[in-house]
Amino acid sequence: MNFKEKTLNKNYVYKGKIMNVRSDDVLLPNGHTSKREIIEHCGGSCILCEKDGKILLVKQHRYAYGEDIWEIPAGKLNEGEDPMETARRELEEEGGIYAETLELLFTVYPTPGYSAEIIRVYRATNLKEVPMHLDPDEFLTGEWVEIDKIRKMIKSGEIKDGKTLIALLNYFACVVGND
Repeated sequence: MNFKEKTLNKNYVYKGKIMNVRSDDVLLPNGHTSKREIIEHCGGSCILCEKDGKILLVKQHRYAYGEDIWEIPAGKLNEGEDPMETARRELEEEGGIYAETLELLFTVYPTPGYSAEIIRVYRATNLKEVPMHLDPDEFLTGEWVEIDKIRKMIKSGEIKDGKTLIALLNYFACVVGND
């Protein structure tokens, strides 16, 4: 069966700095029409960085949730920027780490029901410490967390960020599980 929906009209409701919002008219496979509300986002990259049995996590306040949350280093793509360069830039900015090697592990569609955002998940190896240089509007702290503690943080619900959970669970299944 063909599940593809055809865009009839793209109707922009809002155009912003990091996202645009549309309310599109679509033609469904059965010939009926419907609306699709879509958030356009430039996408981002995140980095799983492990050293000496510890993983780099950053803790920062997320206004939308009204709380501080643990995440792996991550950031949005700048216009025209290669996702691997985004990963390298964000790891230096947020973690003070330069990775000689970045390996794309997989891509994630975090909210496919209403967003076109794509997040690329990288693994960083061959690490060197460099000065951290946060953006002027960025406030966070980085911490190297032992793997056993991370497992407890996941189990207790202390780590809630989706991209971080997916990256960590992939790490436990594919890397640690194969040691």
